[in-house]
Amino acid sequence: MRYSLAAILFCALGVQDVPPREPGPFPPPDLVDLQALDPTINFDIRYATTNNLAGRAVYTEARAFMQRPAAEALVRVHRSLKVAGFGLVVFDAYRPWRVTKLFWQITRPSLHEFVADPAKGSTHNRGCAVDVSLSDLTSGNEVSMPSDYDEMSPRAASDYSGGSAQARARRDLLGAAMQHEGFAVEPNEWWHFDYKDANEYAILDLPFGDIAPQPPR
Repeated sequence: MRYSLAAILFCALGVQDVPPREPGPFPPPDLVDLQALDPTINFDIRYATTNNLAGRAVYTEARAFMQRPAAEALVRVHRSLKVAGFGLVVFDAYRPWRVTKLFWQITRPSLHEFVADPAKGSTHNRGCAVDVSLSDLTSGNEVSMPSDYDEMSPRAASDYSGGSAQARARRDLLGAAMQHEGFAVEPNEWWHFDYKDANEYAILDLPFGDIAPQPPR
């Protein structure tokens, strides 16, 4: 799915321009740069490129942030996968609310199950969701899965029974490793995982450039 910049801007008109209000209280954000936390993780930040559902870059920087407990849990997943010959490749993590709003607007209603409603916000907006797949430690390449990342089709379901047995086994290995560290898979998207404490954090709309560097502990 590809859209012109004019179409994207048109879709964005007339929609509330601020995140939904929540009662709180919430702790201050502690968004950690995943690459700084563990540089051995592979990154393919699609939303900083044209290779995404918007057809243009919606991030100004190819970076990935998460709230510290979720980030540390993700690093543990990455390291645990080494015994099976895999590591993580991260597509997306913290996502500013305005990007969630944009994705909702440019996705036709029949496919809204694959995008978050900006009126409710997303766990990505809270810094507690991550989109990941596996990479082969020997080659460094992303492995094949039952569907492509961000594919809006039945193949993207976490329990899809088609495709090759090898691809399903990799998907299930990823899911089990993530679940062990407190992440839950999104049923419609095998690559999307929510951290267990997501609702303890506020919906954020901070651009990447406004996120203050947080040193690893």
